[in-house]
Amino acid sequence: MLQAIDHVLLAMPPGREAEARDFYQGLLGMAELDKPANLAARGGCWFGNEAVTIHLGVEKDFRPARKAHPAFLVKDVRATAGKLAAAGCVITEDEPLAGYDRVFVSDPFGNRIELMQRLASD
Repeated sequence: MLQAIDHVLLAMPPGREAEARDFYQGLLGMAELDKPANLAARGGCWFGNEAVTIHLGVEKDFRPARKAHPAFLVKDVRATAGKLAAAGCVITEDEPLAGYDRVFVSDPFGNRIELMQRLASD
């Protein structure tokens, strides 16, 4: 039986690790994690905190995931969206989802990311 998600892997193009760090570490506040030596040679980078781990793996014939996406819970979705927009990221809205405030953003490679905040119930 499934117990939890260990990590989410997103693809990225080769040689763009600095952009990944700027977005995932700089804007989303994730710490960069050391990759095991046997995987580090492949490129890419890993990020995480106590709740979420994201692996960015290099894909030679990269195509961004524009529909499939991870959805990350955040404390304040509007503040996070404001920070991302101020950095030049395009924030998009979608249909409301009961119990959540949410927005979408693309990482530097075009991968779709959903940011969600649980709303207090009445």
